[in-house]
Amino acid sequence: MTQRTNNLAAYIWTLADLLRGDFRQSQYGRIILPFTLLRRLECVLEDSKEKVLEEHEKVLKMNLPEEAQEKLLLRATGGLSFFNTSKMDLSKLGESSIKNNLESYIQGFSKDAREIFEHFKFAEFIGQLNDSNLLYKIVQKVRQSDLSPKAISNHEMGLVFEELIRRFAESSNDTAGEHFTPRDIVRLTTSLVFMEDDDALTKPGIIRTIYDPTAGTGGFLSSGMEYVHELNPQAVMRAFGQELNPESYAICKADMLIKGQDVSNIKLGNTLSNDQLYANKFDYMLSNPPFGVDWKKIEQDIKDEHTLKGFDGRFGPGLPRVSDGSLLFLLHLISKLRDASGGGARIGIILNGSPLFTGGAGSGESEIRRYILEADLLEAIVALPTDMFYNTGIATYVWVLSNKKDPQRKGKVQLINGVNLCGKMRKSLGSKRNVMDENDIATITRTFGYFEAVDAHELDKPAEQRSNRGRQPDNSKAEAAKTFASKIFNTYEFGYRRITIERPLRLSYQFSDERIAECRFASGPLNAAMKWTYNEYGTNWSDDEGCKLYGDLTEHEESIRNYIKAHFAELKEKQIKDLLDQKTWLDQRQVLLKARQLQQVIGAAQYDDMNGFEDAVKAACKEQAITLDAKEKKQITDAVSWKNPTAEKVIKKVHKGKANPIYGLFEVNGQVLEYQADGDLRDNENVSLDPSKSVNEINEAYFAKEVQPHVPDAWIDASKKDDKDQEIGIVGYEIPFNRHFYQYQPPRDLAEIDADLDMVSAEIMKLLQEVHS
Repeated sequence: MTQRTNNLAAYIWTLADLLRGDFRQSQYGRIILPFTLLRRLECVLEDSKEKVLEEHEKVLKMNLPEEAQEKLLLRATGGLSFFNTSKMDLSKLGESSIKNNLESYIQGFSKDAREIFEHFKFAEFIGQLNDSNLLYKIVQKVRQSDLSPKAISNHEMGLVFEELIRRFAESSNDTAGEHFTPRDIVRLTTSLVFMEDDDALTKPGIIRTIYDPTAGTGGFLSSGMEYVHELNPQAVMRAFGQELNPESYAICKADMLIKGQDVSNIKLGNTLSNDQLYANKFDYMLSNPPFGVDWKKIEQDIKDEHTLKGFDGRFGPGLPRVSDGSLLFLLHLISKLRDASGGGARIGIILNGSPLFTGGAGSGESEIRRYILEADLLEAIVALPTDMFYNTGIATYVWVLSNKKDPQRKGKVQLINGVNLCGKMRKSLGSKRNVMDENDIATITRTFGYFEAVDAHELDKPAEQRSNRGRQPDNSKAEAAKTFASKIFNTYEFGYRRITIERPLRLSYQFSDERIAECRFASGPLNAAMKWTYNEYGTNWSDDEGCKLYGDLTEHEESIRNYIKAHFAELKEKQIKDLLDQKTWLDQRQVLLKARQLQQVIGAAQYDDMNGFEDAVKAACKEQAITLDAKEKKQITDAVSWKNPTAEKVIKKVHKGKANPIYGLFEVNGQVLEYQADGDLRDNENVSLDPSKSVNEINEAYFAKEVQPHVPDAWIDASKKDDKDQEIGIVGYEIPFNRHFYQYQPPRDLAEIDADLDMVSAEIMKLLQEVHS
């Protein structure tokens, strides 16, 4: 930004001096921005105003709809994309009726321009200014500014308006972060996206498109156009965007109108649920979507597109959890990439840390990362310093993606750790305490441009200032060095296969009185409630089948209901009715009595081989002339058996084929056995991908080295296969950024810690003595 444009922006912002006292500081921009736009439009229209008014007189007589009228009137503007049919301007509004005249003047603008003022809610502020007797003063000061194209070009006026937007965002930093991305981050992201095409952008007659699906106030769009203008003033950059917030949309649209852009390409609405540029593809895309915002309101729309359209839609690879929609914006941008055959496209998007690693193998997040990496779209990820945004201090990252990678980048991903490339601001703005200067940005862009790995080296950055409050330790922990580094990885190095490791189930059983007694109560949700009810009201019931009172709770129904609702709130009405039903109790008594009959044959001794259980129960049933249905048998089995690590393994099946212990087929005494798996001992192992070897070879080598020596009876569950390649193990992808750049700091010497503790203890004792003295 030049000194001239900076001075002009500062002069326009002096309107705030008139507003001070009658309006809050956060409202200044809502008045200054639309007035600046109004004055600029008025100056731009000055040369064509008479022709438009003449044409308007003719058009009115035709009784055409508004859209047809606009097309005819635009012809009289000499190539402009807006007009005004009012005979007024800021110098003719008068003083006594200035409010009505100004509102009438604004209504004379064409639809796109008029809509901007509507979304600014400009009419409300005009009324407030008028009530405060400030409207005439504001109008008089605004009209003194020469914002004509002869005095200031579209590009320069765009810079002025950007500076006004920045001042507005800073003056209302409580909400600025939702709609305004700090300019240092914008500059860095724009440089990363455009730098690979510097040669192409300097050619004469170049035309490119830029798109932001979360346009906010248009910062990314403006920065992209400014970047190209610096390289090639004759290049044409067409801006497209969509924004959800009406006020931000109005600012963005005004900025684009001032820059001479076709503002019909700036849309209002939710990009994810209502993509208003669905048929467009773009050359460059920049976005700073909201961090960690859920998409529950539009969940059905997103799921329908994912299910019905699949990869023909935007969300084919998968859906992230509803609590964070960041990756949905990334998928949306990928769907907008211009085909590689048509020149390809590039993306720069700012995300928090969650999209890097949230979600295990097979999850929506992992499948999205898998799609991006296996399609070789990801070029680089840059870790930014914390405290860079107005409304959050969390860690953030710039992802750079492209479908036209240079040959040297094919199959590679560059990670750049720029967390220390910043300086402290003299005055914080909301949560923004750090700022990246031109040297910091250049360090990252140069490293990215050269596609080089850089070993961690210390930066020439001042040490963090420590607080001087409270007691300062004599031997404080050494501060970690501020370093910068870059690493390059193969895309497959972020992938792994999650293989499931099983171990055999070992059970013992015993038909003891205590275990059999559990059969009196239903299993599941009713169990605890039935036990309480029995202890309170059933201790006098007889287990004799002739007892008519067993399970009859009619007299106590109300008190039982009240207690259950107070102490077993998870039970539903149907379950409460089952508990109060005498039949439930009689059915459970029948199970109890059958278990006692089995006890008479099997005995009460403990058996540590569950493989003999079936035969023992079958023989006992035959001897006692009883039958057990599946439900009864399961309940008795669950009651009398338990896991015992010293018991024999439970055999699931005897196989006729060859043994293969890695996959759970063990040879024992000449038989090939498959054991029942113990769900509580189930584990998962992540095995790194390696395309140079077969999947089974990698899995088996890992199992033999990392699992078998520690748990010899374990095996790989071969039924757990990846949906896409049908190989054993479910493929997952994550990008553990911090792990790759972790710097080990040795702990302080124990003697130093002991000395500090002794000193603190002595100080405490001294204070206590002073209190007691």
